[in-house]
Amino acid sequence: MNTQKRLEILTRLRDANPHPTTELNFSTPFELLIAVLLSAQATDVGVNKATDKLYPIANTPQAILDLGLEGLKSYIKTIGLFNTKAVNTMKTCQMLVDLHNGEVPESREALEALPGVGRKTANVVLNTAFGWPTIAVDTHIFRVSNRTKFAMGKNVDLVEQKLLKVVPAEFKVDVHHWLILHGRYTCVARKPRCGSCIIEDLCEFKDKTSDD
Repeated sequence: MNTQKRLEILTRLRDANPHPTTELNFSTPFELLIAVLLSAQATDVGVNKATDKLYPIANTPQAILDLGLEGLKSYIKTIGLFNTKAVNTMKTCQMLVDLHNGEVPESREALEALPGVGRKTANVVLNTAFGWPTIAVDTHIFRVSNRTKFAMGKNVDLVEQKLLKVVPAEFKVDVHHWLILHGRYTCVARKPRCGSCIIEDLCEFKDKTSDD
């Protein structure tokens, strides 16, 4: 895919959604961090149902520590892998209290040192909470980038590197959200909704579907 085509794709996505953000409910960097931790192999809708009940009771590291492990589990038990996620959340909260005065650090290295936080989660927090031009590549972004030929790569790290290279600076902060939403609602996994896609004529996917 050439530069001009990529620019037009990004322009259309921006025109359709000028101020995109995550569909996870949050009001602080800490709430976002915990929501992203809980969202692995789970839907944003499912995470929101749990955190909408949890956060009014406990939305700081110390408050979650005060709940205790079993107390936390009672709020997140509807989410997949909740046992492991609860343990990682408690460990993360303890580290935030011990090392960062209860605040979420604006540092990739410090974030990735937290239990359960990998590069993708760190990218989401840095981008969505702090406005960094990072691009977290999840299954939706990986699929859309490869299917459209916008930024091809055999794994998420290669796709991230390609996106960082080909996306102009003015689009970098928001491209993560545009591509996720496009993959979630239009360029879906089993049968992409090409007929209702605003970038169908620019996409280089060969097996387009005719109906919307």
